[in-house]
Amino acid sequence: MNTTITNDDALVLYGQQFSSRLLLGTSRYPSPSTLKAAVQRAQPAMVTASLRRQGSNPAESGQGFWELLRDLGVPVLPNTANCHSVQEAITTAQMAREVFDTPWIKLEVIGDDYTLQPDTLNLVQAAEKLVRDGFYVLPYCTEDLVLCQRLVDVGCQAIMPWAAPIGTGRGPMNPYALQVLRERINVPMLIDAGLGLPSHACQVMEWGFDGVLLNTAVALAQNPVAMAGAFADAVQAGRTARHAGAMQPQQAAQPSTPLLGTPFWHHAPA
Repeated sequence: MNTTITNDDALVLYGQQFSSRLLLGTSRYPSPSTLKAAVQRAQPAMVTASLRRQGSNPAESGQGFWELLRDLGVPVLPNTANCHSVQEAITTAQMAREVFDTPWIKLEVIGDDYTLQPDTLNLVQAAEKLVRDGFYVLPYCTEDLVLCQRLVDVGCQAIMPWAAPIGTGRGPMNPYALQVLRERINVPMLIDAGLGLPSHACQVMEWGFDGVLLNTAVALAQNPVAMAGAFADAVQAGRTARHAGAMQPQQAAQPSTPLLGTPFWHHAPA
């Protein structure tokens, strides 16, 4: 399968071009070697990493893990995972900027520990402060149209709505809201969280979303490397289908090979 992306169709975030529309998380893989192989197979635009969550798994902590991230040769997108307040998220983002030497930040402000739903009341405030501080903010949010517009209003040049709660793998839970969001918001949008199957990724790309961010669906697959490749192919297939222009659904059957005249088996023998 040819997945070459031309410059005319590159993913553009904050003025920077990326050759892939897939972003990949780095947690919960069986081993560092599996993570490395999955990244090499998927060729993501960026890989995410959290200062706060590294350490729960020995393979995901310490100097060896940071060296692995550098060796991957893929831009790192730090995140503020597990932050519950504006100040906590800002402090974590500032630390991540120093550690990774990057202005990029995936902003998470969690409002509910059970569903890991974003704190929509404080997310906009945190985003506004980080944008003013020079960060390239990619906020993790719900599919709420008003929330997403507020994030754009305070300077976010891209947003990352969820498809379903983090780690559930349930796929797009509210297709109507996501499609309305795509129609109304005019900045790049990447689906973040809740995708479990490559078909889910293909679907949201067909709807016009600009990319996806994955972690659990790849890391917990029986074969994470193969699944990383499947998602990469699905993202590109969905993007290609979006540009190809799908046929409109029809109410009645239509023969793919129209018949003209009398079928040959109805002709009288000579």
